[in-house]
Amino acid sequence: MSVDNVWSGQWVADRLGVRLADGRNGDGGPSGDGGPSGDGGAELRELLGLALRRNPKRAHLLVSNVLGKHVPQRPATVHGAGVRLGRRVRELLGDEAAARAVVLGYAETATGLGHSVADGLALAPYLHSTRRPVPGVAAVGGFEEEHSHATSHLLLPEDPEFLAATGPLVLVDDEFSTGRTVLNTIAALHRGFPRDHYVVVALVDMRSPEDRARLDAFAADLGARVDLVAAAAGAVHLPDDVLERGARLVAEHEAVAEAREGMTAPTGSPAGPGTTRVDLGWPEGLPDGGRHGFTPTHRIRLEAALPTMAARLASALAQAPNLANALAKAPDDPAPPAGAHATPPADGTPPADGVPASAGGHTSSDAPADDTAASANDPAAPADTPAAPADTPAAAPRRTAPAPAGPGQVGGARAPGLTRPRPPRPLRRVLVLGFEELMYAPLRIAEALDEALDGVEVRYSTTTRSPVLAVDDPGYAIRTRLTFPAHDGPADGPGPRYAYNVAPGADPDRRFDAVVAVVDSAADTPALHAPDGLLAALAAHTDRLVLAVVPSYRPQTPPTPRTVPERQAPPMHQPSYEPLRGPDFSSYAPEEVGWLLQDFSHVTLEAPTEEREEAIQSGGAHYAESLPVEYQPSERYQELFRAALDTSAARIARAVGAVTETVLAERSPRPVLVSLARAGTPVGVLMRRWARHAHGLDLPHYAISIVRGRGIDTAALRWLADHHDPSDVVFVDGWTGKGAITRELSDALAPYPDFDPRIAVLADPGRCVDTYGTRDDFLVPSACLNSTVSGLISRTVLRADLVGPNDFHGAKYYRELVGADVSEHFLDTVSARFAEVAEAALGDAERLAATDRTPTWEGWAAVERISREYGIHDVNLVKPGVGETTRVLLRRVPWKILAQRGAGADLDHVRLLAEQRGVPVEEADDLPYTCVGLIHPRYTRGATGADGRTVGTASDETGDKTADRTADETADKANPANTAGKAAGRHERTVAAR
Repeated sequence: MSVDNVWSGQWVADRLGVRLADGRNGDGGPSGDGGPSGDGGAELRELLGLALRRNPKRAHLLVSNVLGKHVPQRPATVHGAGVRLGRRVRELLGDEAAARAVVLGYAETATGLGHSVADGLALAPYLHSTRRPVPGVAAVGGFEEEHSHATSHLLLPEDPEFLAATGPLVLVDDEFSTGRTVLNTIAALHRGFPRDHYVVVALVDMRSPEDRARLDAFAADLGARVDLVAAAAGAVHLPDDVLERGARLVAEHEAVAEAREGMTAPTGSPAGPGTTRVDLGWPEGLPDGGRHGFTPTHRIRLEAALPTMAARLASALAQAPNLANALAKAPDDPAPPAGAHATPPADGTPPADGVPASAGGHTSSDAPADDTAASANDPAAPADTPAAPADTPAAAPRRTAPAPAGPGQVGGARAPGLTRPRPPRPLRRVLVLGFEELMYAPLRIAEALDEALDGVEVRYSTTTRSPVLAVDDPGYAIRTRLTFPAHDGPADGPGPRYAYNVAPGADPDRRFDAVVAVVDSAADTPALHAPDGLLAALAAHTDRLVLAVVPSYRPQTPPTPRTVPERQAPPMHQPSYEPLRGPDFSSYAPEEVGWLLQDFSHVTLEAPTEEREEAIQSGGAHYAESLPVEYQPSERYQELFRAALDTSAARIARAVGAVTETVLAERSPRPVLVSLARAGTPVGVLMRRWARHAHGLDLPHYAISIVRGRGIDTAALRWLADHHDPSDVVFVDGWTGKGAITRELSDALAPYPDFDPRIAVLADPGRCVDTYGTRDDFLVPSACLNSTVSGLISRTVLRADLVGPNDFHGAKYYRELVGADVSEHFLDTVSARFAEVAEAALGDAERLAATDRTPTWEGWAAVERISREYGIHDVNLVKPGVGETTRVLLRRVPWKILAQRGAGADLDHVRLLAEQRGVPVEEADDLPYTCVGLIHPRYTRGATGADGRTVGTASDETGDKTADRTADETADKANPANTAGKAAGRHERTVAAR
């Protein structure tokens, strides 16, 4: 077997009798507890190696090859492992429950993994436990990790109610070995923050059948559901005397390991002058990790900053001096080995001490002149020259740091015995080394650096508290160890810390040409730079050393009251009173539409659907004060959208032509199109395109906010009146339902008689307007999606703490959803059909001109009837038409869907959404619409099941709608609705779906 194929646990397995059994082969059993098991995508031996630890409770250590803690690994591999697990959790929960979830990672080993899982989940905030108390931040809980060498975990969220939401709690650890840690965590948290669903996530599930039974019994006693998601499953088989055998092995090999480590231990002066410090440009106020909470909004800010940080690091690496030039030879050092010469500089300057470059510059002035043997670390060395192991005293002298550099010098004046200055070797392998719990930020920086450095192998790992035996053998997971004192002032006092597999050991090919050490500012102490500190230890084993310091995040003191949005951006500046345009705001081209809005992209506004619904129906919050979490469709749903678009593109184009021609003929020859954001905006863009296509007109188009119950944006109206003739303004919307917005606009414009209150719509199934393209209730594909078909713009927001009396209303631009954006595709697909439908559209416009189009409000009458018959008694909870029904399924808590008997493909997407949310679809014969969506009446969270899906009420079993009302009223009394603060503040979640 070649060295490359040796399993990194074979050494321990042979000596300790430990055996790994892959769960796919039946030895370990599947992952259980009501959740999905490992996906069978990786053999355990590919994921894990074995080592021995100095721990009286546990002899062996499962060393992950994809965690990035003990084994340097490609950063994309580390991050990707967590992201894939997070995506599986999202599939398990569904988007609604995922948006209500909280992800909790375990310190220190799984802080980065948990953060990566949160990235894959995308919708939930993240917190990790910590062993570092932070002055001024009170712990909201804690738990014990029984088998760990450092057992106590603290929970220090910035928001004391971070864990108070009732959605699922997702707990992430690197391995699920016995389940005791999870039991301790759930038991501790459940006392203060009870919930009914927990999801445990791990790279590997190694529990025994007894461990599984224990967790099952615990969950049953708790009355909660526990699911498990793991990348692989299996078991560890241990001999009875494993602790004794492990202790003997550690004692036998520890002295050898310490002697080897001491051979290359740094001595002498501080390591600072040989280290290049780089300013990353870390975004101000961005948390350095999840110790106090990390939201999807924080993730967006980090993603935007990573390329710049990587570029700064790449530049620092290129300019970093060769540490060999800065490390003087100690007086008692032995002479360097023969041939340890320096590479001549590329500019041809002669080497120091008058030695010609052609003759080779020696590391010592007394080295033999005829010495030609090459150093193993010299790229100019002959390929056939044998290399001594890099970590033996015969291979290289001890390195010590020099005196501070003088003007024009790197690393100080050249001391006796120093070689002439030489450039560093070309970068082949670079290590980004994180620091204990600070795993995620270094991981993402390493991933960005890997993309920035073409042709360079970038690896990532972190330092750790965990003491592990090092054995330089290919069949052992921990080949080398660097030991150094703690440098962050830990609460448990000073003690040793470790960096594993950083030194190359006996294999020079494992040497890193450069190391980037990433610490937080709390750990940037004199101990870090001391002669025996981490930087000096690293300097002994690399050519270039770069230090990057991430500012330690300190929570607000005292914390912001929960009735105010906790992570809101600084107070909004006064609007510029110029329209926002793409690409800075929206994915539409700048000429397509100007948004008369404020940009609230950096304000946390999203709240889970159930909690919004509860607050809205209780009167405690208005729907425009928060945003629903953006629904991101499954592939199956996207296929329905594409099919619907292909089928209906010509029909939509024809309706666009008809309504545009009607506007041009009856309202103004050069109208100013003002769409009602956001459903009206795609229609306004299409009408503008039709005018250009058919008549060569370049019509102005703006989007404006109108809010049911609050009226139209009066600041935007004033702007329009200042820049255009109000009589030319034509308000545009997508479709009508029962006509609520039509009435809202008419009432809102009553004080402004110069504006015409009549809306032009693509479809008017409610018969509420007189300017339309069709009155058929058919599927307009733009109703199938939210922002991803509307220029990536959210619904509009009107909230007193954000919008002043002279301000525009606001909205968010979801830049992070660009990969799912189909806004231009929708517009281009419809526009491409203009030529073929032009004649038919003109004919439709002529027929409409000769038709009595007086609104009959048939839709409103139908809604009132349905409201009475189904015991709802609130017309705002009855949403008629395909478009409005789709909105109910995407944004609200649906109760029932009423469908016209025999309705065809126009309802395929409605049926799919209803199936996904567990909503019954009832066929009816007397509907004036293709379908009607009913929002759950008098909604409280008690009206849905534990999984967030709709459940039946009394009327479903008896057919008695009166009984249904009674059941809902009883639920109201038992479970009062939340306040506005819960919808718009306490339970906010930021969308960052991928």
